[in-house]
Amino acid sequence: MLGNNITSTHPMAFLLMGIPGLEHLHMWISIPFCSAYTVAVLGNCTLLFTIQVDTALHEPMYLFLAMLAAIDLVLSSSTLPKMLALFWFRDREINFHACLVQMFFLHSFAIMESAILLAMAFDRYVAICKPLHYTTVLTKPLIIKIGLAAVTRAVTLMTPLPFLLRRFHYCRGTVIAHCYCEHMAVVRLACGDTRFNNIYGIAVAMLIVVLDLFFVILSYVFILRAVLQLGSQEARYKAFGTCVSHIGAILAFYTPVVISSVMHRIARQAAPHVHILLANFYLLFPPMVNPIIYGVKTKQIRERVLGLFLRKDVKGR
Repeated sequence: MLGNNITSTHPMAFLLMGIPGLEHLHMWISIPFCSAYTVAVLGNCTLLFTIQVDTALHEPMYLFLAMLAAIDLVLSSSTLPKMLALFWFRDREINFHACLVQMFFLHSFAIMESAILLAMAFDRYVAICKPLHYTTVLTKPLIIKIGLAAVTRAVTLMTPLPFLLRRFHYCRGTVIAHCYCEHMAVVRLACGDTRFNNIYGIAVAMLIVVLDLFFVILSYVFILRAVLQLGSQEARYKAFGTCVSHIGAILAFYTPVVISSVMHRIARQAAPHVHILLANFYLLFPPMVNPIIYGVKTKQIRERVLGLFLRKDVKGR
């Protein structure tokens, strides 16, 4: 039926395969996926609500955290609802333009998350290395500019992708061997010269990961040097303790990216579902664990969240 909907330029819709080779397990796989998405939505919404209602948390660190929570909500919501519909109801069809929109949101917000993690590293650098200048350097206008720069960079880099994909004929079928519209999975279905798409996709990914991660590591080199120069061991623990949550968020975001990239190069013969499960893990893991990391390790957030729930409990009685 889908084949009759092919126009002279592109198909009306694609079919998402899900996880190739594990189609019979889709219902079972949906359980951890749905659980992770539920935790991500509840956790990030709680963070956003807590930071919004408590003016004491309207500081640079928590404003960046609010940006991270909002990005995680969009990042997970751009793919998980459709993925769960595929697993539960076998709703495999996705409109061509909806596919491009999903791809744009997915990749754009992943780039934004990388930028905000870099901004949070800068926040920790100023707080520990230049504490006397913290309030004068990280002003609200600068934080807004950093947020706008993160959005502008992501949108600028990802806007070409939908237009590049619209110009192709898709003569290699309409079945995407993935759970969502990932750029390279769609490119594989296109006819003609796709070298520019391949090079552009790899160049953007390498630019973002390498450049952002380099500056994050550089920030922590300066932070570590400043911490080691502190007089007492207690002061060192206290200073570096403010970075623990951020380091956890960095590891949660970049570790799946690096593992997936390495697997694509050293395990090319691995079953397709291995790569797709890794890609899904990259989408699910950071939005799920970031609220947990900051909720557990950040005293101010933990106290505010517990205070909100206890206050509601008292009112209920």
